[in-house]
Amino acid sequence: MTHELLPKRIRFVKLNAKALRALADGDLAAGSAEAGVALDDYFVSDRARWIFGYRADQLTKDPSAAPWTTRAAVSEPDGTVIGDAGFHGPPNEAGVVEIGYSVVSTYRRQGYARAMLTALLTRAAEEPDVKTVRATIHSDNTASLATIAAFGFTFVATQATETDGTNLVFELPSNPPRPPLSPSGSEN
Repeated sequence: MTHELLPKRIRFVKLNAKALRALADGDLAAGSAEAGVALDDYFVSDRARWIFGYRADQLTKDPSAAPWTTRAAVSEPDGTVIGDAGFHGPPNEAGVVEIGYSVVSTYRRQGYARAMLTALLTRAAEEPDVKTVRATIHSDNTASLATIAAFGFTFVATQATETDGTNLVFELPSNPPRPPLSPSGSEN
Protein backbone atom coordinates (compact mmCIF):
# COMPACT_ATOMS: atom_id res chain seq x y z
CA MET A 1 0.00 0.00 0.00
CA THR A 2 1.45 3.39 -0.99
CA HIS A 3 0.99 6.30 1.39
CA GLU A 4 1.13 9.79 -0.07
CA LEU A 5 2.86 12.28 2.16
CA LEU A 6 0.74 15.17 3.28
CA PRO A 7 2.35 18.49 2.40
CA LYS A 8 4.62 19.58 5.23
CA ARG A 9 4.27 22.97 6.87
CA ILE A 10 7.30 24.80 8.11
CA ARG A 11 8.20 28.19 9.48
CA PHE A 12 11.60 29.81 9.54
CA VAL A 13 13.24 31.06 12.73
CA LYS A 14 15.86 33.77 12.39
CA LEU A 15 19.40 32.85 13.33
CA ASN A 16 21.00 36.20 14.14
CA ALA A 17 24.74 36.82 14.20
CA LYS A 18 25.00 35.87 17.91
CA ALA A 19 23.16 32.57 17.35
CA LEU A 20 25.25 31.81 14.26
CA ARG A 21 28.51 32.60 16.08
CA ALA A 22 27.53 30.42 19.06
CA LEU A 23 26.72 27.51 16.75
CA ALA A 24 29.94 28.02 14.80
CA ASP A 25 31.79 27.82 18.11
CA GLY A 26 29.98 24.58 18.97
CA ASP A 27 27.84 26.12 21.74
CA LEU A 28 24.48 24.47 21.09
CA ALA A 29 22.88 25.79 24.30
CA ALA A 30 23.74 29.42 23.52
CA GLY A 31 22.70 29.05 19.88
CA SER A 32 19.36 27.54 20.90
CA ALA A 33 18.77 30.22 23.54
CA GLU A 34 19.53 33.01 21.07
CA ALA A 35 17.29 31.44 18.39
CA GLY A 36 14.48 30.72 20.84
CA VAL A 37 14.07 27.12 19.65
CA ALA A 38 15.64 23.83 20.72
CA LEU A 39 18.28 23.03 18.13
CA ASP A 40 19.90 19.60 18.04
CA ASP A 41 23.43 18.32 17.45
CA TYR A 42 22.94 18.67 13.70
CA PHE A 43 23.41 22.43 14.22
CA VAL A 44 26.92 21.94 15.61
CA SER A 45 28.10 19.31 13.13
CA ASP A 46 31.27 20.11 11.19
CA ARG A 47 29.22 21.09 8.12
CA ALA A 48 26.91 23.36 10.11
CA ARG A 49 29.70 24.97 12.12
CA TRP A 50 31.54 25.95 8.95
CA ILE A 51 28.41 27.37 7.30
CA PHE A 52 27.23 29.19 10.41
CA GLY A 53 30.69 30.69 10.97
CA TYR A 54 30.72 31.91 7.38
CA ARG A 55 27.23 33.43 7.76
CA ALA A 56 28.12 35.05 11.11
CA ASP A 57 31.12 36.71 9.46
CA GLN A 58 28.90 37.76 6.55
CA LEU A 59 26.44 39.48 8.92
CA THR A 60 29.25 41.20 10.80
CA LYS A 61 30.53 42.66 7.52
CA ASP A 62 27.07 43.41 6.09
CA PRO A 63 24.19 43.53 8.61
CA SER A 64 21.77 44.34 5.76
CA ALA A 65 22.13 40.71 4.59
CA ALA A 66 20.30 39.48 7.72
CA PRO A 67 16.85 39.12 6.10
CA TRP A 68 18.36 36.80 3.49
CA THR A 69 20.61 34.45 5.40
CA THR A 70 20.26 31.06 7.07
CA ARG A 71 17.30 30.27 9.29
CA ALA A 72 16.26 27.23 11.28
CA ALA A 73 13.37 25.39 9.64
CA VAL A 74 10.68 24.35 12.12
CA SER A 75 7.93 21.84 11.39
CA GLU A 76 4.42 23.03 12.18
CA PRO A 77 2.41 22.46 14.24
CA ASP A 78 4.72 20.26 16.36
CA GLY A 79 7.62 22.76 16.57
CA THR A 80 10.39 20.30 15.72
CA VAL A 81 13.49 21.85 14.15
CA ILE A 82 14.03 19.82 10.97
CA GLY A 83 16.85 21.66 9.23
CA ASP A 84 18.04 25.02 7.99
CA ALA A 85 17.48 27.05 4.87
CA GLY A 86 17.95 30.50 3.44
CA PHE A 87 19.68 32.51 0.79
CA HIS A 88 23.40 33.04 0.41
CA GLY A 89 22.74 36.77 0.62
CA PRO A 90 20.63 39.53 -0.90
CA PRO A 91 20.06 39.65 -4.66
CA ASN A 92 23.11 40.65 -6.69
CA GLU A 93 23.08 43.46 -9.27
CA ALA A 94 21.51 41.10 -11.84
CA GLY A 95 18.71 40.18 -9.43
CA VAL A 96 20.01 36.67 -8.68
CA VAL A 97 19.65 35.05 -5.25
CA GLU A 98 21.09 31.66 -4.41
CA ILE A 99 19.23 29.27 -2.14
CA GLY A 100 20.55 26.72 0.29
CA TYR A 101 18.71 24.18 2.40
CA SER A 102 19.50 21.10 4.41
CA VAL A 103 17.29 18.63 6.26
CA VAL A 104 18.34 16.81 9.44
CA SER A 105 18.96 13.18 8.39
CA THR A 106 16.15 11.72 10.53
CA TYR A 107 13.61 13.96 8.75
CA ARG A 108 14.74 13.39 5.16
CA ARG A 109 12.44 11.92 2.50
CA GLN A 110 9.36 13.26 4.27
CA GLY A 111 8.66 16.36 2.16
CA TYR A 112 10.50 18.92 4.28
CA ALA A 113 12.97 19.94 1.56
CA ARG A 114 10.03 20.59 -0.76
CA ALA A 115 8.36 22.71 1.95
CA MET A 116 11.55 24.70 2.52
CA LEU A 117 12.08 25.22 -1.19
CA THR A 118 8.47 26.36 -1.62
CA ALA A 119 8.90 28.89 1.19
CA LEU A 120 12.19 30.18 -0.24
CA LEU A 121 10.72 30.55 -3.74
CA THR A 122 7.69 32.35 -2.32
CA ARG A 123 9.97 34.75 -0.44
CA ALA A 124 12.02 35.40 -3.59
CA ALA A 125 8.86 36.01 -5.66
CA GLU A 126 7.71 38.64 -3.16
CA GLU A 127 10.85 40.73 -3.72
CA PRO A 128 10.77 42.98 -6.80
CA ASP A 129 14.59 43.04 -6.99
CA VAL A 130 14.78 39.25 -7.41
CA LYS A 131 14.68 38.09 -11.02
CA THR A 132 16.31 34.64 -10.77
CA VAL A 133 16.72 31.97 -8.09
CA ARG A 134 19.88 29.87 -8.30
CA ALA A 135 20.65 26.49 -6.71
CA THR A 136 24.14 24.97 -6.72
CA ILE A 137 24.05 21.26 -5.88
CA HIS A 138 26.77 18.63 -5.63
CA SER A 139 26.51 16.30 -8.62
CA ASP A 140 25.92 13.21 -6.46
CA ASN A 141 23.15 14.73 -4.31
CA THR A 142 20.34 12.87 -6.07
CA ALA A 143 17.69 13.80 -3.49
CA SER A 144 18.28 17.54 -3.86
CA LEU A 145 18.53 17.25 -7.63
CA ALA A 146 15.13 15.52 -7.68
CA THR A 147 13.64 18.14 -5.37
CA ILE A 148 14.58 21.09 -7.57
CA ALA A 149 13.65 19.25 -10.77
CA ALA A 150 10.06 19.06 -9.51
CA PHE A 151 10.01 22.88 -9.41
CA GLY A 152 11.27 23.35 -12.96
CA PHE A 153 14.81 24.56 -12.33
CA THR A 154 16.96 24.57 -15.47
CA PHE A 155 20.58 23.41 -15.59
CA VAL A 156 22.87 26.32 -16.55
CA ALA A 157 26.48 25.38 -15.64
CA THR A 158 28.93 23.03 -14.01
CA GLN A 159 31.36 24.23 -11.35
CA ALA A 160 34.46 22.31 -10.31
CA THR A 161 35.87 23.11 -6.88
CA GLU A 162 38.91 21.79 -5.05
CA THR A 163 36.93 20.97 -1.91
CA ASP A 164 33.52 19.87 -3.23
CA GLY A 165 34.29 18.29 -6.59
CA THR A 166 31.63 18.88 -9.23
CA ASN A 167 28.65 21.09 -8.53
CA LEU A 168 25.74 21.65 -10.87
CA VAL A 169 24.16 25.09 -11.15
CA PHE A 170 20.44 25.49 -11.82
CA GLU A 171 18.25 28.57 -12.18
CA LEU A 172 14.57 29.40 -12.11
CA PRO A 173 12.90 32.71 -12.96
CA SER A 174 11.49 34.27 -9.81
CA ASN A 175 7.74 34.04 -9.81
CA PRO A 176 5.20 32.43 -7.52
CA PRO A 177 6.08 28.72 -7.24
CA ARG A 178 3.66 26.08 -8.41
CA PRO A 179 3.25 23.05 -6.20
CA PRO A 180 5.26 20.15 -7.60
CA LEU A 181 3.38 17.27 -9.15
CA SER A 182 2.73 14.26 -6.98
CA PRO A 183 4.54 11.02 -7.89
CA SER A 184 1.42 9.96 -9.80
CA GLY A 185 1.77 13.03 -12.05
CA SER A 186 -1.32 14.88 -10.84
CA GLU A 187 -1.29 18.09 -8.88
CA ASN A 188 -1.69 17.80 -5.11
